Amino acid sequence: MTDFDYDLIIIGSGPSGRTAAIQAAKLKRRVLVVDRNDRLGGVSVHTGTIPSKTLRETVLNLTGWRERSFYGRSYRVKDQIKAEDLKARLHMTLDYEVDVLEHQFNRNHVETLAGMAHFIGPNEIEVEIAAGDTTRVTGEKFLIATGTRTYRPDYVPFNGTTVVDGDEFLEMEEIPRSLVVVGAGVIGVEYATMFAALDVRVTLIEPRDSFLDFIDRTLIDEFTHQIRENGVDMRLGSAIESIVDEGEHIEVTLENGRHVRGEMLLFAAGRMGNTEKLNLKAVGLETDHRGRIEVTRKTYQTAVSHIYATGDVIGHPSLASTSLQQGRVAACHAMDVPTVPESPWYPYGIYSVPEMSTCGMSEEELKERGVPYEVGVARFRETSRGHIMGLEHGMLKMLFSLKTRRVLGVQIVCEGATELIHIAQAVLNLQGTVDYFVQNTFNYPTLAEAYKIAGLDAFNRMPIPVEYKVHAPSKAMDAAPTTAIKAKETPQKVAE
Repeated sequence: MTDFDYDLIIIGSGPSGRTAAIQAAKLKRRVLVVDRNDRLGGVSVHTGTIPSKTLRETVLNLTGWRERSFYGRSYRVKDQIKAEDLKARLHMTLDYEVDVLEHQFNRNHVETLAGMAHFIGPNEIEVEIAAGDTTRVTGEKFLIATGTRTYRPDYVPFNGTTVVDGDEFLEMEEIPRSLVVVGAGVIGVEYATMFAALDVRVTLIEPRDSFLDFIDRTLIDEFTHQIRENGVDMRLGSAIESIVDEGEHIEVTLENGRHVRGEMLLFAAGRMGNTEKLNLKAVGLETDHRGRIEVTRKTYQTAVSHIYATGDVIGHPSLASTSLQQGRVAACHAMDVPTVPESPWYPYGIYSVPEMSTCGMSEEELKERGVPYEVGVARFRETSRGHIMGLEHGMLKMLFSLKTRRVLGVQIVCEGATELIHIAQAVLNLQGTVDYFVQNTFNYPTLAEAYKIAGLDAFNRMPIPVEYKVHAPSKAMDAAPTTAIKAKETPQKVAE
């Protein structure tokens, strides 16, 4: 190991690079993090996860969005909201995130180097640290955590002000009166609904007939109804023929002949892996057509045994949350240190207005697999806490196996959905059944009480197990059926 400058060199300081560096450092390894930017944090901190979620919270606070069901649609906390108002909180949050990350690296003796890195051999990289200056470092193991960049097709006339990508969008000088969002993926949907909450006229364009296909369709139907009611005009099922910058407005022509105009256009249709400048050919690695690297999912090892890759650069699920886990697991494997395996169930969170979050399987997946199931539903407007908060919409949907009574999936659309989903995640990973929600008491009034309501909704339609049909209540509870799960079982096997 002394033949190399470092035991582990990490390219990229996003969520997965961050956790990998700290984990390896805690194992007393020599760690170097190389990042192309002067400030640490990667896309997640500077243009992705943290900025968009900070922007969402700022919009909801300044507009008084959460109180409008009580005080009317005209209610505002601040009458004239400007771009500077949105940016003020954004920059405070980003500065804090960078400060925390730098402190963590310093405390754990993680070395950093600002510059663009590329491989020049199996165990060596060259880093452009300044204009014309370079340095070379060697490492026994490498982790590629370079994330993704925005996809910028030639037919879009990007100008950095009125026609922008997801990164440039955060630098707007003025809040537009009308906004066209191209791409109904997670990023497009989040920004479209945020700006609709600002009372900006938003048109969301998606060439496909559907959007967010990994989400349960019942949830999407509920969500679609809400955002249309909030002012988002959805144009699904027609591709874009042309985008023209007319100066005073942006003109979008669809293949079905319809036209859409807006003061600003946000193009949010896809991202590409940040791998084109790594010179991966020097180490015998290849990428797919979107610049992503293939890995062994349990270890995050690439086809080259001493090189690992984690985060968005390896593709699905491309979540900051899963990237944090991937970095830690990859570092442990690279350092030959045993670690607990990742849980089979993890939550998706979409920070739109309203939020959506899911964990486990959707109803469509269960139908496709032929799994017998029952559904339990709770409406948040029917809960006392929901009424106190003024929630007029939102739902929690739970899916249970008719054979094992196990929870198979939970879907939530509501303010706070990304927090509530962790109850579902815990019960799923602990192989809990519908009986858990019926037997246990939830704080009242809370939004989490919706779990009990949905559990009872399904419980009352499900066959009562024979062992429940006893006279003594204590024996009935002791006789609650359980289904063991082996560590090697997959979520699919559990469902079936």
